[in-house]
Amino acid sequence: MNAGSRRPHRRPGEPGTGRPRHVVGNRSSRGVLTVTRARTAAVDGPQGTGGHPGAPVHRGLWVAAAYAWRLIVVGVVGYTVFALLGKLQLVAVALFLALVVTAVLRPLADLLARRLPRTLAVIISILGSMVLVLGVMALVGGVVASESGDLGHEFAGGLGRIERWLEGSPFHLSHAVLSNLQGKVATFVSEHRSVVISSALSGAGRAVEFVTGLVLGLFCSLFFIRSGDRYWRWFQELMPESVRDPWDRGGRAAWRTFAGYTRGIIIVAATNAVLVGIALTVLGVPLALPLTLLEFFAAFIPLVGSPVALGVATVVALATKGPVVAIIVLALIVVIGQIEGHVLHPLVMSWAVRLHPVVVAVSVIAGSILAGVTGAVVAVPMVSVAWSVITELRARPGPEPPGRAPR
Repeated sequence: MNAGSRRPHRRPGEPGTGRPRHVVGNRSSRGVLTVTRARTAAVDGPQGTGGHPGAPVHRGLWVAAAYAWRLIVVGVVGYTVFALLGKLQLVAVALFLALVVTAVLRPLADLLARRLPRTLAVIISILGSMVLVLGVMALVGGVVASESGDLGHEFAGGLGRIERWLEGSPFHLSHAVLSNLQGKVATFVSEHRSVVISSALSGAGRAVEFVTGLVLGLFCSLFFIRSGDRYWRWFQELMPESVRDPWDRGGRAAWRTFAGYTRGIIIVAATNAVLVGIALTVLGVPLALPLTLLEFFAAFIPLVGSPVALGVATVVALATKGPVVAIIVLALIVVIGQIEGHVLHPLVMSWAVRLHPVVVAVSVIAGSILAGVTGAVVAVPMVSVAWSVITELRARPGPEPPGRAPR
């Protein structure tokens, strides 16, 4: 065999040998196989204890861990937001109040703006509302001042009737026990007088903060009612163009829910207050108008506020009119609750997000723990707004009809 006919020597695995490279299992083929398996494991996750020997973690535990660290991140962000709101509580409350005023007075300003300039319509709406609220407060103050003398005598006699009622059937408490209880109350008040005075001074400081927040909220609401749409468009321009549409849909859904909830809860609170006022007036309970106003403001705290206000009315009725009238007022808690839960909320709150009573109760309790009375008031609208935004962003537009050009 000559040199020209001699076949070149090839190593196993090279082209022309008739043997595929992956059969030999060299380093390059093993590397490709390892990378492929790693990518598959990264996408599909661990296969459980019966899967690949290198991934003994169960798939359920792997998924739970993946969700856990994301929930931790969300929790840290939420805690940071609440901490900032706690530091800037006055500003946050003022902005919330401004949004409430805007939701209530914006339709009135739009109606007046058809006949008047926009700025003048906004000023008339805000000033008219302030005059109305101040007039109601002055009326309540006048009623309390005019009935204070007679109310003191009625309370003194009412306490005597309560003592005699407790001494009789079915309680049969002795007079000595009741006297001892009164003595302990008087001793407690005298020993903690400094605490009471400091609490009163703290309350005065809170009143100053409340007035400051009220003025700031009214000032912001003036601009929100005047040109809120322009502020929203300016805020959208700060976002990247790719996320402007989701932000716009989520923001408009949030405002629709917040405005609907605010108007609805005002109608519900006013209805409850009218019913309670009529009942207290018919029963002859003193301070019917102040107790009606208390019922109106207390109804802004769902599930909790109205029973507390009626509990105060029950104490007043017990001290002034006796146990029979007090029991009738106490029965109003059940009646008002049934009317509010089965009639008012389904009819009036239909345009807002309707939450399950368990969600409402948990939200109110959690808000009260985090921020006191303010948290209890804002908890339900915040949860409603968050749920409406999530629902809106999860919705996807349907496919375009065939033969129709996309917009």
